Amino acid sequence: MITGFLLSGFDRRARWTVAVLAALALLVPASNLLLPEDSLLHVSTYQLTLFGKYLTYALLALSVDLVWGYCGILSLGHGAFFALGGYAMGMYLMRQIGARGVYADPLLPDFMVFLSWKELPWFWHGFDMAWFALLMVMLVPGILAFVIGWFAFRSRVTGVYLSIITQAMTYALLLAFFRNDMGFGGNNGLTDFKDILGLPIQAPATRAALFAASALTLAFAYVIASAVTASKLGKVLVAVRDAESRTRFIGYRVERYKLFVWTLSAVMAGMAGALYVPQVGIINPSEFDPSASIEAVIWVAVGGRGTLVGALVGAVVVNFGKTWFTGALPEVWLFALGGLFVGVTLFLPRGIVGLFARLRRGDAGGRTAGIPAGEAAP
Repeated sequence: MITGFLLSGFDRRARWTVAVLAALALLVPASNLLLPEDSLLHVSTYQLTLFGKYLTYALLALSVDLVWGYCGILSLGHGAFFALGGYAMGMYLMRQIGARGVYADPLLPDFMVFLSWKELPWFWHGFDMAWFALLMVMLVPGILAFVIGWFAFRSRVTGVYLSIITQAMTYALLLAFFRNDMGFGGNNGLTDFKDILGLPIQAPATRAALFAASALTLAFAYVIASAVTASKLGKVLVAVRDAESRTRFIGYRVERYKLFVWTLSAVMAGMAGALYVPQVGIINPSEFDPSASIEAVIWVAVGGRGTLVGALVGAVVVNFGKTWFTGALPEVWLFALGGLFVGVTLFLPRGIVGLFARLRRGDAGGRTAGIPAGEAAP
């Protein structure tokens, strides 16, 4: 039954996307590990890690597109779910350090020893086990999203008010995680990781495995999102996006549909954060910054809202541009990002993917071509 559900959304676009991601999961690590450094096709460890980070951002963008593109929920707080998944993974990695830390305490992380903590907080117990950490990566963001969604959707909070609530949530978590007495490293966060699943985290083979895991997880998440949007559930979500009051009037319990996709999206964002942390080597409260959540929305808008694959394209394209601009013209980056968002909103309402779709159909006119129903200007 589950297999049939997943295959229901496995259309041509999904097959191509999964095939590309599977090829990347195989070829890029092989290029890094097997080809000599002087080879034209060799991918350096730095590039491998950078591309792996792009894939985690793509997974975050996919989770945003699932709720915004198909359900009309503009979340400005998905960075919170991303960061919570990252902290859950960071706590596991910190527990793996053991006595190899600066203070050589076999139980307490270095920052706890520095702050004169006497015992490990209760919420750190269990994170020495990988299965528990992976469970928390999904449960913590999922439970938070469920609680917030339960109250918000039952109260029929929609539109800009819901967006403000999500932004307030991530800002509140930002302030909380900055506090040293929270037990998460305060301003410095969690870093200095040594091992993951018993393997040295800095080893080239481990880096290659993390990249492959990111690509395959993104492919699996894409299949799930594609199946959801292609099912009857997905049709109801689109109806909620386009005419929520009408959908409720004909008998659908709209809040249940919104709560499901909202929670699923948060779990995906948490998985993205968990894959992000071991590749960049740090997680700190800056990941809760509301601007990070806004950037994720921009990725989706640039790639193409309501297309799934557009979220992946937008995340990679924008972050590649960010990498180039911050290296070559760091003072220009924010202006370029703002201009990109304004330009896409005005001239490419369906983003890069929508533009290519119009060109393929030979439809060069009409700014509103391909816009979800209910969004085109009269």
